[in-house]
Amino acid sequence: MIEDLIARLAIPGLPSWTGLVALLLLGLVIIAFLLMPFSVFGVKSRLEAIEAQLDDIQAEIRGLALRMTDAPRRAVVTDEWVAPPSVAPVSREPVLRAAPPVPPPATVPERQRSEPRLDWNRDRPNR
Repeated sequence: MIEDLIARLAIPGLPSWTGLVALLLLGLVIIAFLLMPFSVFGVKSRLEAIEAQLDDIQAEIRGLALRMTDAPRRAVVTDEWVAPPSVAPVSREPVLRAAPPVPPPATVPERQRSEPRLDWNRDRPNR
């Protein structure tokens, strides 16, 4: 199987060992891509940037939490008491509308299904 692959990769006009060299180079390229660190693709720098943003957000949250604990906690109480609105009596006057009421949709009378009648033998004389 490997010998067939080496024979296929051999460059015509050159010795047969060139196929083996081509196969080894192809294997090295595949291994290099598998073992390549992610920093080559720029993932490492992106992760570092996200980590820095996360640190900034956490520091800001800590600062807000400290400010909230330092502030005196006072209950907001007002001396003015307002009575809840009373229930208005229901009036019997008709409600004025901006648009007229929508009538129900028109009904379509049901039609019975009629299929064409095909009488082929009527026009021809019987044999």
